[in-house]
Amino acid sequence: MCWQKLSLLAFAGGALVTAAPSPVEFHKDIEPLLQAHCQTCHRPGEIGPMPLLTYSQTRPWAKSIRQAVLTRKMPPWFADNKVQHYSNDTSLSAAEVETIKDWVDAGAPEGDPKLAPPARTFTDGWNIGQPDMVVEMPTAYQIPARGTIEYTYIIIPTHFTEDRWVQAMEIRPSDRAHVHHIILYERQAGSKWLREYPTGVAFVPAARKGTEGRTTDGDRTIEGSLADEWLVGYAPGTQPYRMPEGTAFRVKAGSDFVLQVHYTTNGTPGADRTKVGLVFAKTPPSKRAFIATVADGDFAIPPGDPNYSAKADLTLATDVQVLAVAPHMHLRGKSMEMHAIYPTGESETLFDVPHYDFSWQINYYFPSPKPLPRGTKLEVKATWDNSANNRYNPDPKAEVHWGEQTWDEMLLGVTMLQIPRDADPDTLFQAPQATADQPAAAVQSKP
Repeated sequence: MCWQKLSLLAFAGGALVTAAPSPVEFHKDIEPLLQAHCQTCHRPGEIGPMPLLTYSQTRPWAKSIRQAVLTRKMPPWFADNKVQHYSNDTSLSAAEVETIKDWVDAGAPEGDPKLAPPARTFTDGWNIGQPDMVVEMPTAYQIPARGTIEYTYIIIPTHFTEDRWVQAMEIRPSDRAHVHHIILYERQAGSKWLREYPTGVAFVPAARKGTEGRTTDGDRTIEGSLADEWLVGYAPGTQPYRMPEGTAFRVKAGSDFVLQVHYTTNGTPGADRTKVGLVFAKTPPSKRAFIATVADGDFAIPPGDPNYSAKADLTLATDVQVLAVAPHMHLRGKSMEMHAIYPTGESETLFDVPHYDFSWQINYYFPSPKPLPRGTKLEVKATWDNSANNRYNPDPKAEVHWGEQTWDEMLLGVTMLQIPRDADPDTLFQAPQATADQPAAAVQSKP
């Protein structure tokens, strides 16, 4: 009897020791990771260079995928997750990276198709679902093969006879290879901004002095108001976002849409006819979404400096909640961080991007609105690498200032705020204090 018990224990113990882990297979282990982290971009019509929806599409790229995830090149994600958690985090955990590595090292086996998760469903041509309204450039813009293209604007009347509340928006250029960024603005009926230009025709505004003394094209802050609102933007890496329930952007009756498009040449001519999809709120919201930026255009980056920093800040004049944050610089951008310094003196890091990558403009969304009380200072610190060691640097010998082209620079911390439905955006921030040698600057809300 004792011998039988010992034999059974020995058998059970041996099974425990010698049991091998199940092999890593595509449908069981890898396909769920691709669905969660990759397929939003890697599918037909999106920015990913190849689709990764099926085994047959993925298998030829197995070794490239292994290299991309081991080096953290993919999925693109640059915020330090130790300081905040973001709802749109696409980064892979160390265990998930190891799973992909093991799969490729094992020969990238397909495994049993019956173990595949249900395929993700996408609305053809849109990430926000089927829009309630689509706004499109009246004609395609012809892009030359070479040369510099200044910021280009197209005014499109909305013909809204009543205020509309928009819960989700998405910009889709037809020629992504030539588009650096696009921003959609609302120009309200009483605004003087760009009134001297026709609607439905692409134009480059005449340069004039902006609120911070720099020359700008079509700077909507010149009139001194934030009423002409930044609604949504597009840049490589930007993913569309649906507002939380009860929150929406407002577009007033009689407003026009203004598209600001930054085209860049690449040696091949092209044509772009951008469209914008809008999903309207089904019921009137209780909160309004509003985009404002913390910016400073007075920096001067010395030639050859590998680690030059500058700061910008704004102080809240009322209570708000922040939904999302994002950094923006150009080719010399090295790192950026944004801090909320509360009236108590305590500080919280809203984002820290230690290795900024100009190729991917990513917004970082909080899981729930984060309260920022009146008196909170939003402080942004940007660092640039203007040395020859920066392989993207257009000219290490140049002193670099604020400018719209990629060989210029920007210091721009973007915030998507949740404010009371009827709040006046011009009252959100305390007016900056002027000094003897520095005039007070207006709040910026466009790059």
